[in-house]
Amino acid sequence: MELLKVYSQSLEEELEKAVLIREPEQLYEPIRYIITLGGKRLRPVLTLLSCDFFGKDYKAAMNAALAVELFHNFSLIHDDIMDNAPLRRGEETVHEKWDLNTGILSGDAMLILAYKLFEAYEPQLFRDLARLFSKTAIEVCEGQQYDVDFERRDDVTIDEYIRMIDYKTAVLIGASMKMGAIVAGASVSCQENIYEFGRNLGIAFQLQDDYLDAFGNPESFGKQIGGDIIANKKTFLYLTALKLCNPSEAAELRHLYSISPKDPSEKINIVKRLFESSGAVEAAEKEISLYTNKANKVLDTIQISEERKESLREFGEWLMQRKV
Repeated sequence: MELLKVYSQSLEEELEKAVLIREPEQLYEPIRYIITLGGKRLRPVLTLLSCDFFGKDYKAAMNAALAVELFHNFSLIHDDIMDNAPLRRGEETVHEKWDLNTGILSGDAMLILAYKLFEAYEPQLFRDLARLFSKTAIEVCEGQQYDVDFERRDDVTIDEYIRMIDYKTAVLIGASMKMGAIVAGASVSCQENIYEFGRNLGIAFQLQDDYLDAFGNPESFGKQIGGDIIANKKTFLYLTALKLCNPSEAAELRHLYSISPKDPSEKINIVKRLFESSGAVEAAEKEISLYTNKANKVLDTIQISEERKESLREFGEWLMQRKV
């Protein structure tokens, strides 16, 4: 999206400086590896955009944006380990390319480096950013634990699933935007409202990600298609399909989510057909629209220009039409 290009280019330049390889190489090389794999850089770009939209040079929020990106990638390294995922952005995951211990330790180092980036800010700003960062980080861990717990439960509800993706994904998007507002010196109400805008958009974003995991293009999506199905993850699509299927189809779906065949291709195809025939795909599309609209309603309460509000609405629509 054209709106984000300036922020993205500047961010890439600073990331190059932030993840230099030094001794011991075995610790820092995996950090540089996952960062240089690319990705959408959505969260740090939103930090820069938010700072700019609230009237301050976006470069003032660069260290906060870098911290967000390092933290996000730290969480991805550990998520991939927990999911035993072979691919990340179309390439080998860190624990596959190196080993499990290296993945854990390099991820830990990324988290510490993220916190260090806040040291560039004056004390009051440092405190406000670090407080939000810590709150968000523990919520992301809680969301990940809910995700793990759901693997062992057969009674997960859709509301519980929404709470899980709220914590695991959405709060970091909300916090990314709030950090930009904090650095810009926006009012407390504007800080809270831009957080809610990002948080609702984050839920819609994750629901779209769940859809793409099943129905996306493997070349553009950059991850193994059907990964959630292989891992028997109880996503919105799965939980909704269970509710909408007839009893025999629901029983088949539960059975498929209890097995892990060596060749999962047939399982993936059957599950996807059930997602479509049950109406779960259509329900997911409606839920994505619901949270996108919630985000847009919050914009009315934020003290920025109408032009910038419209840019944020267009950004939300673009995000929901993505294929990666």
